[in-house]
Amino acid sequence: MLKLSPRVQLLIGLALMALLAMTRGHHFASVNLPSASWAVFFLAGVLLTPRWVFPALFVEASLLDFAAIEWAGVSDWCMSPAYWLLVPAYGSLWLGGRLYAGWHRDNLSSLALLVATVSLSALVAYLLSGGGFLYFSGRYPEPSLALLAERIALYYPRYLGNLALYIGLAAVLYVGVRSAVGLRQRNEVSR
Repeated sequence: MLKLSPRVQLLIGLALMALLAMTRGHHFASVNLPSASWAVFFLAGVLLTPRWVFPALFVEASLLDFAAIEWAGVSDWCMSPAYWLLVPAYGSLWLGGRLYAGWHRDNLSSLALLVATVSLSALVAYLLSGGGFLYFSGRYPEPSLALLAERIALYYPRYLGNLALYIGLAAVLYVGVRSAVGLRQRNEVSR
């Protein structure tokens, strides 16, 4: 299991909030990174222990969305009653992260568990967010399972790809930091 000091968790939390702000929609015209929203919620579940982090991140995401619509001219197409299905969608990612944090061990077999947990969490998140939008937004007069399957084939790979990109970068960063810390500790012991 991951055990991080409160100071390290604070720094990670601030970094995740900044990443969410920089990549959510078109909030920063000069930064054109793929959305990290899903990864932020998953990583918050893995790395940050306070439970209030989830609602705080959801409030941040919502405020960014509402500000983009109100002041940046972003389309309000996604604003519908289905928007609130993002709570359980992001919750599934956060919960997947929490579960993985409890299962994580510093060995290679954890990588397969990480992939499985991310994949399952992402599928649930997409079914809630994409499926919820299809069925509850009012934008589609005749939603169907066939249309949901089409939308999954069209949009889910991009969401999963973005998630995999950021989780992969976080995993590489984690391994690098753990290796550097381990090397420093071995050097201090050998002195």
